[in-house]
Amino acid sequence: MHQPEAAADVHAAAMAAIEAHIEQHLGRINLVYHSPLSEDAHIDVLRIPPSESFPYVRFVTCGMSSWRMNTAGLDVPARAELMITLPADWPVVQNSWEDPEHYWPIDLLKSLARLPMQFDTWLGWGHSVPYSDPPQSYADNCAFTGCILLQPVNAGPDFDWIALPGGEGAAVYSVVPLYPEELALKLEQGVDALLAGFGAHGISDIVWLDRANAAYHASP
Repeated sequence: MHQPEAAADVHAAAMAAIEAHIEQHLGRINLVYHSPLSEDAHIDVLRIPPSESFPYVRFVTCGMSSWRMNTAGLDVPARAELMITLPADWPVVQNSWEDPEHYWPIDLLKSLARLPMQFDTWLGWGHSVPYSDPPQSYADNCAFTGCILLQPVNAGPDFDWIALPGGEGAAVYSVVPLYPEELALKLEQGVDALLAGFGAHGISDIVWLDRANAAYHASP
């Protein structure tokens, strides 16, 4: 068998394992948003619709883990996939995504998934990523100017690790968008200070455009 065919077989087996893991823990995948063929990295985004037990829509990357991140010898996962959780009524018809106010969470997933490969680096738990410099929001309908990667707390205890063919695995992180004050808090005082603010306001990894600002611990 030629090497390109073997590599394709390995990739297909890994993608099948990721999809099976997602459906086992989150539910049936009902839409797959494929990467354009012209893109350098094939990273699909899978949609898991709301259910009676979990009335929110989830989007999960499938393909980020095809590349081993440059973890520089650190004892951290070298492969990962990402998830973002949105309200059940978030527009998901593909032509509605021509509007940045609808598409930015998907664009965020795909840009984060490519970041380790593009910059020869790695992403993991507690890493925060600003959207731009100078800061600007992802879209006009939100005030978030960056994000942090955290454990997917609403997905069950075994969802955050995917067993891949060949004995390797991939971590799964939730992408949680942040206000500029929250980004500053995390950079100045660390992730524990940010999480304390999350706890004070009952903030989880579900994205609400009008949620409280964790940088202000007092109840609103």
